[in-house]
Amino acid sequence: MTLNVVVLLSGTGSNLLALLQAAQTDSSYRVVAALADRPAAGLQHAAAHGVPTAVIAPADYPDRAAWAAALAAKIESYGVNGSTGLIVSAGLMRILPPAFVAQFSPRLINTHPSLLPLYPGADAVAQTLAAGAHTTGVTVHQIDAGVDTGPVLAQRAIQVHSEDTVQTLHERIKEQERQLLPQVVHEISTGALPLV
Repeated sequence: MTLNVVVLLSGTGSNLLALLQAAQTDSSYRVVAALADRPAAGLQHAAAHGVPTAVIAPADYPDRAAWAAALAAKIESYGVNGSTGLIVSAGLMRILPPAFVAQFSPRLINTHPSLLPLYPGADAVAQTLAAGAHTTGVTVHQIDAGVDTGPVLAQRAIQVHSEDTVQTLHERIKEQERQLLPQVVHEISTGALPLV
């Protein structure tokens, strides 16, 4: 049975594109929608692949809870909920409210540019360089009510170079992320990687 995947994003959508391209030869899952919290450039990747898109902007709602409820309703309209399908936060630059997480758990995953539990939060690459770390990488993890504290599903390490900047290191991390995320989604869809 094919896994329905909804992707959440805020930016250029490189992870969304990686999932869409992998799905062309991987019938275990399909991206059924791409949703953003702003008019994100990455939505163009979905449109080019015939995948529905929508912008659900927090500014259009009276508070964070109302925004999250609207986002949840949109996701459920594509047949994804807490017991079926998968939600992939792939560059969504917002912390999802606890009630939203509880509604869709455990079917929520996220990518993060460090080897969690090291360097959680929004500035992980800068934290890595500031700490003088020699190794970093990418983590795909389940989303829980904390910030980057959910169960780790997969990680891939890379070396930090002495000449690295935030930009160069982040780009090398993203290269690994674009490989690891489709692999994880495939393993979830085939049952090889159970969600907890």
